[in-house]
Amino acid sequence: MEKTNDKVCWEARWRIDKFRDPTGEIARALQASLPIAEALQRYKDAFLGTEEWMQNVALNVGLQNLIEIICGIGTATLYNNANARLGVGSDATSATATQTDLLDASPTWKAMDVTYPQRSGQTAEWRATFGTGDANEAWNEYAVDNGATAHKLLNRKVESKGTKSSGETWTLSLQITFS
Repeated sequence: MEKTNDKVCWEARWRIDKFRDPTGEIARALQASLPIAEALQRYKDAFLGTEEWMQNVALNVGLQNLIEIICGIGTATLYNNANARLGVGSDATSATATQTDLLDASPTWKAMDVTYPQRSGQTAEWRATFGTGDANEAWNEYAVDNGATAHKLLNRKVESKGTKSSGETWTLSLQITFS
């Protein structure tokens, strides 16, 4: 008998696009689902840079929720446009699978931009835009959850990506590819 190994791989890719945006015009356009490539063309003089990085820790509470969704067990809350949020905080404590929240005492959670999350092939992408008055602090930890009521974090990533200031708009996106 031939031995087979079953495994599901999960590859996370994070991205932040940063803009100078004192009027909030760029934030409003991105929240309405303006593609990043278009924003870079339209607002090139306001563009501050892009940060990209990989990996995260899948959290047990999120994986358990995914199993409930797959099996149709109970009333599991989806990670969809109506519920999902991306969160950021300033805590730099290493991520572990048993954590259930961002560790910052008051992290900032933002709802999905219009039309997100999206799926292409085996990749899901969540995107949220943090406008001029949102999350003006050190950005050290990141996660996606399924809403304020359910609040089951799918993952957590810790990596310093700078300090967001008032008058700036940062768009955070997370792609997870399953294979």
